[in-house]
Amino acid sequence: MEGTDRRREEIYSVAVRAGKRTYFFDVKETRQGDYYLTLTESKKVFDKDGNSRFEKHKIFLYKEDFEKFMDGYLEVVDFVKKEKPDYFERVEQERKEAALLNEENDSDENEINE
Repeated sequence: MEGTDRRREEIYSVAVRAGKRTYFFDVKETRQGDYYLTLTESKKVFDKDGNSRFEKHKIFLYKEDFEKFMDGYLEVVDFVKKEKPDYFERVEQERKEAALLNEENDSDENEINE
């Protein structure tokens, strides 16, 4: 039975926190050794008594659909980037800041090594 438990564990996982939601991108393995992805949206919700629980929505994505999914995703993101470029300004600013920080760290390391 332990072998079947291993197959249900994540092989690789990325969590993206976004406000009140968290998105999980998990790579899992079938019994045949094929990988598939689960995309999970998790959101904390409260009932009328104030008790909390996590509401989860899951999508399973199989290997034969990876490229089609990615193509569709990239197409809609490109559309939004063209129509609403301001949505991506924060991301671009963070990338620029990270690149500058990496350059500074590389420069500092070169000075130390000289």
